[in-house]
Amino acid sequence: MLQKQYSFSERILNWFDEHGRKHLPWQQQKTRYSVWVSEIMLQQTQVTTVIPYFKGFMHRFPTVIDLANAEQDEVLHLWTGLGYYARARNLHKAAQKIRDEFAGEFPSSFDDIIALPGIGRSTAAAILSLADNQAFVIMDGNVKRVLARFFAIEGWPGQKKIEDELWCLAESLKPAARFDDYTQAMMDMGATLCTRSKPKCEICPVSEHCLANIQGRQTELPHKKPKKQLPVKSVNMLIPFCKGSVFLQKRPSLGIWGGLWGFMESNDSELDSQISHLSGGESVTIETLQSFRHTFSHFHLDISPILIEMQEAKLEVRESERAWFPLSEDLQIGLASPTIKIFTQLKARY
Repeated sequence: MLQKQYSFSERILNWFDEHGRKHLPWQQQKTRYSVWVSEIMLQQTQVTTVIPYFKGFMHRFPTVIDLANAEQDEVLHLWTGLGYYARARNLHKAAQKIRDEFAGEFPSSFDDIIALPGIGRSTAAAILSLADNQAFVIMDGNVKRVLARFFAIEGWPGQKKIEDELWCLAESLKPAARFDDYTQAMMDMGATLCTRSKPKCEICPVSEHCLANIQGRQTELPHKKPKKQLPVKSVNMLIPFCKGSVFLQKRPSLGIWGGLWGFMESNDSELDSQISHLSGGESVTIETLQSFRHTFSHFHLDISPILIEMQEAKLEVRESERAWFPLSEDLQIGLASPTIKIFTQLKARY
């Protein structure tokens, strides 16, 4: 353990006062609601990517009530391109729970916050620390990296045993005050100094006591997640096209791309019968567009877009589930990245 006269948190806060990030959009006029939105967006997403999404989201939904009362399609549309769409669906569900159970007032108790959809221990702690200066520490990827290096922790930080140890260490370093600044400072340390590659140990305020630095193991620690080969799946995406419009359907609310609009899918064995069903006996022109791979965290998906050009738009339309959309319009619905990629291909042709 650290010597008593050495204050980790004091050095971190002194560094933050001079070098920390203080002008990010979600740091201005902080509320539990705005901090929550930013923390969810920042999960597995870079700050520079999040900034325009956060600004657009907060402009459209300035209060949790505005978000709760919105249609899911609009929420997903504003999330399009950020990925990990379950985050957006959970934001929407949580906002509705806050509206219905807390009279639209974002809760201030840890237990109430962590019970909301999509919020775990670290996110709940970040909301209360950053917005209310409550005495909580967090454990995002940046903080894990800083602590794993400082204490030379062996093992992958994603393991529960290792993560539990890191939580205990984080609690032991907590300052007596300025919890909001300290939480931000720890995130800033990981984002700007204690980076994954080429950490700037020469200007780190705690490097002289950092065991990874002392042992020369900065690039080794923290240990990486054990690699496993991702399985490969394949799918055909069917694109009915007629007079400048394409036919989309809304996906089920759960599962991959839940609640987003996309193309109908088919495996190779069903392809001919599905095309025949879609064409309804009419003459159609069929063309396979450029295939591409989309990678999820747990598998690769090889996508073959198949254009089915029709003379008449005879497919059944159900407004909330299936509809024709003009290529020329800026669609105000949630779309997955592969759907956007196919739209781009089509717009280049027509």
